[in-house]
Amino acid sequence: MSARPGPCVIAVCNRKGGAGKTTTAVNLAAELAALGRRVLLVDLDSQGHCAVGLGLKVAPGSATVHALFGTAGAGIGLMDVVQASTIERLWLAPADQLFEHGSGSRDPMLLAQALTDPVLASHFDLVILDTPPSLDILLLNALSAAHWVLVPYIPHPLSFEGVRQLMRILFKVMSVQNPGLKILGFLPMTAAEHIRQHRSISADVSRQFGAHRVLGGIRNDIKLAEAFAAGKPVRYYAPASRGAQDFAALAASLLPTLEGSDSVVGMLT
Repeated sequence: MSARPGPCVIAVCNRKGGAGKTTTAVNLAAELAALGRRVLLVDLDSQGHCAVGLGLKVAPGSATVHALFGTAGAGIGLMDVVQASTIERLWLAPADQLFEHGSGSRDPMLLAQALTDPVLASHFDLVILDTPPSLDILLLNALSAAHWVLVPYIPHPLSFEGVRQLMRILFKVMSVQNPGLKILGFLPMTAAEHIRQHRSISADVSRQFGAHRVLGGIRNDIKLAEAFAAGKPVRYYAPASRGAQDFAALAASLLPTLEGSDSVVGMLT
C-alpha cells in the first residue's frame, strides 16, 4: 500500500442494512480509544446513529460531516465538524439527519482530501468511518479514503448477498481510486455456532473470500442493544457482557495489523 499522510482509516461497510455496521463502528472505536489510541469516528450515514450510541445530542444547525459534500461546504474542513465525546480519546464527526443521499458533490475523493489535513493528522491516530448501505457518493468516498475495510455481516443469506455486492464495488474502487485499499476482515455479528445457518453462511464467506479473513465473531447479546439505548458503548454499559468481551478481543486482535500498516505515517505509537 502506498503511504498517504494522515491517520490510519478504517471503513466499516456492508451493502445490507441492519448488518451491525454502527454497532461495530461505535464499539470498536471505544475499544481502540481504551487501548490508548486517539480515535475519530466519522458518521457518513444520515441516520446519525453514531451520536445515539455515544449519548451525544447534535444540535440543529451544528456543523456535520455531510457539510463537506453539500453545495455550501466550500472551505469547511473535517476538523470544523469534530465534537468531543464523553469518552477519553474518542471524538465524533456527526451526521446530518436531513442530508439527502445522492445530493451534493459527485467527487469520490473529497473525504480522502479532507483526511490529509495536517491538523487532523496531529490529533488522531485512527479514523473509523461508519458508512451508509446505499451505493452512493458517500460510500464511494469512504472506500476511496480508507486504508482498510471491515465488513460486519449477519449470518443470514441477505447479509451475505450484501457482502458480495460490496465486494464488487470494492474491487472497482481498488482498480481506480484507491489501489492500496485492503480488506481488514469479515466480522460475523450475532454469531451463534450452534445455529446451522450461521455456520453455513460463515463457511460460505470463508470459501469465497478466505478463511484467514473471517474474524472472531461478536456473539448475540441483548446488552449491545441496551447499551445503544443508554447512549454508551457496551464496555461502559455492561463490561462483563459477552458483547463487551468480544469487542475488546476484536480491538486487541486488529491493533497489531493497523499499527503494522505501511499506510500509517508514524502516528501509532
